[in-house]
Amino acid sequence: MFRPSTSRSIARALTSTSRNAVGRAHHNDQSKLQLTAIASNLREKRQGRSALAVYNSELKPIQRYASTVAAAKTPFDSVTKDVQDKLYQTKLDVDTEDVSSDSSYVPVIDGGEDEKSVDMLAGVKSDIKTIEETFALTEVPREAYYIGMAGVLPYLATSLSTVYLAWDINHAFETGTGFLLSGHTAELLLHIIEPLQVGYGAVIISFLGAIHWGLEFAGYGGYQRYQRYAVGVIAPAIAWPTIMFPVEYALITQFFAFNLLYFADARATVRGWFPAWYSTYRFVLTFVVGASIVLTLIGRGQIADRIGKMPSTADHIIALRNSQSESLEQEEEDRRQWLVSEDEAEDEE
Repeated sequence: MFRPSTSRSIARALTSTSRNAVGRAHHNDQSKLQLTAIASNLREKRQGRSALAVYNSELKPIQRYASTVAAAKTPFDSVTKDVQDKLYQTKLDVDTEDVSSDSSYVPVIDGGEDEKSVDMLAGVKSDIKTIEETFALTEVPREAYYIGMAGVLPYLATSLSTVYLAWDINHAFETGTGFLLSGHTAELLLHIIEPLQVGYGAVIISFLGAIHWGLEFAGYGGYQRYQRYAVGVIAPAIAWPTIMFPVEYALITQFFAFNLLYFADARATVRGWFPAWYSTYRFVLTFVVGASIVLTLIGRGQIADRIGKMPSTADHIIALRNSQSESLEQEEEDRRQWLVSEDEAEDEE
């Protein structure tokens, strides 16, 4: 059992501690109530626990919490009514040159360009300028530029002709008559243009491979021997069989061949085997040829079920093989009949 003097000393210490903590923070009234409740509880619990144990287990954590909160000095605790009144009375400096009646908003109708829209326009203009510089080919010699662009014109012409003939065939199929040509005439012309485009594409691919041989002969960028010669051999090896494929398969194969050769030429330009302008030059020519192939495939896709299939070289080979087998069978049959007739003539004699 505690002595009365000891209880009064603990109560005075607790009351002093709670007053100091509450005075340092506005929201510590709750801590004071808790301290008071614990102090009254101590008077009731006079048996089984010492005053030091009660202080360490129940009072000391609360005192530490109150001291920590008071020392934090959060903005919400530091802003008082006096500070607010002082802020209200503070006058802002006004600069008449920067502040006007319309400086706080951006006009929507009368002008006023948004920063993002300006940047976007600048980016678009920059992209257009880059495209123009790419297709201008200012670093390419004029002779190579003119002859190269003239070389892709037949390929582009056959592609545009295919697209128009396909449209005319569709028009004749839907209305009963063609726009400029009859459906039958347009189909015949289409079958004439098909091998022209495929054959010309095979010639261009072979020519692009031959350029590697010419630069190797001249020793441009050093002598690379089989690495250059291999490209010159692979190009016609891919191009030549396409003339025997059906049109769609031939054009798709040539499309990949053109892009593969462009990749090889771009790598060779980086290594110094070609002039620095050659990769850009090849990009423009490959772009025109690739776009022409895509247009042709789109045009043919619109009339795939409305035209007859023109026999390809492979079809002619198959037909030749079949005709040869039929002719052999016919010759064998004629020989048998001749032998039979000879036997009958001998019997009669």
